[in-house]
Amino acid sequence: MGIFSRTRDIIAANFNDLLDKAEDPAKMIRLIILEMEETLVEVRTSSARTIADQKELRRHVAKLESFQADWTDKAQLALSKDREDLARAALLEKKKAADMADQLRGEITVLDQSLRAYEEDIDKLQTRLREARSRQSSIAARLQSAENRVKLRSLLSSERVDEALLRFEQMERRVDYAEGRAEAMAMGDRRTPSLAEEIAALADGDKIDAELAAMKRSMGGAPATD
Repeated sequence: MGIFSRTRDIIAANFNDLLDKAEDPAKMIRLIILEMEETLVEVRTSSARTIADQKELRRHVAKLESFQADWTDKAQLALSKDREDLARAALLEKKKAADMADQLRGEITVLDQSLRAYEEDIDKLQTRLREARSRQSSIAARLQSAENRVKLRSLLSSERVDEALLRFEQMERRVDYAEGRAEAMAMGDRRTPSLAEEIAALADGDKIDAELAAMKRSMGGAPATD
């Protein structure tokens, strides 16, 4: 298949139809991208050869134009020496050089048209390649999401999940028991009395002092106070 027809087929390809008909869309999009990348390389290589051919033809045209000027000078010299025959022959060579230059310019024009076609194809191929790569990313993301959902559903339907949850509950009960023991052991520990408890203790102290004084008076151990 020629490079132009191959490029046109790729540019005209309908990605949606290809992917819908493919058994493995991810594989199909990879093949499409590979084909487009290879074609893009070929088109650029052909463009480079065309540019090189143009430069070579332009060099030949420049030489032929130089030949024409040279033969013109020779014809004028021959005429100045009354050698019309030589002048005519020189002008004939000039015409040959001019005809060849015109032919090469025509080839350069054809190559210009080819280059413009190559440039258009390269732009279109790059656009299609970006589109294909975007589709590849989308397909890869959807495929990964689907695989993750399958794994999740398989996991949720597995007995291992129930076993793991049961173990978590057992561990929580052990932690609750350990915390309960720690709280129970801390119940007998001394703690800083609150403000209300300190004030109540002062009131209890006054009562005890009054009761003690009364006991001393009743026993005669201390004089009564006014």
